[in-house]
Amino acid sequence: MNIIYYEAHNNLYLNLTNRCSADCVFCIRNFADGVYGYDLRLSKEPSSEELIEALEELDLSKYREIVFTGLGEPTLRFDVVLAVTRWLKNRGIRVRLDTNGHAALINPELDVVSELKKAGMDSISVSLNAESEDKYNKLCRPIHKNAYRSMLDFVKGAREAGISTRVTVVKIPEIDVEKCRKLSEELGSEFHIRTLSESASKEIGDKN
Repeated sequence: MNIIYYEAHNNLYLNLTNRCSADCVFCIRNFADGVYGYDLRLSKEPSSEELIEALEELDLSKYREIVFTGLGEPTLRFDVVLAVTRWLKNRGIRVRLDTNGHAALINPELDVVSELKKAGMDSISVSLNAESEDKYNKLCRPIHKNAYRSMLDFVKGAREAGISTRVTVVKIPEIDVEKCRKLSEELGSEFHIRTLSESASKEIGDKN
């Protein structure tokens, strides 16, 4: 059974894809099949129509927000993100995108920030995860060249477009959290420290 949404933290999370444009050394995908007891491995990616049909059966008003996240990078399904966001905003629901910030590299034919703004995206959370490009490439292993710079430009563009934007880091020894915090201030974004999953902590700890 494909789990295309799951509940946590008074939010509803949408699981669009297991694919990603990075392969972070600390990513939950490398250590488990999902989060919070949900198996998020997909045998088939849901269409926007399938997602909307599933959402129509729920009382969406009970959630703080609907979040595009899951076990992969949502902007690899950018058309689905936009379509479902428009549908949710027409119903007055708050919507957030959790992303690695590679959207412009994944969808080079689009002005991705403008499209998100037009669709009504309320907020964006971007995985910063390193204070420098060299460290980012080592830890996040992106498939695109210039991914770090593109991610920073995405954050800046979203802020300038008036979308509430934060950057996040995972707290592991390799990442200088305070330098990342300073970078977030320079970008004008909020800053949030994420806790590494228990399974990832154990695996990484065993290797160190």
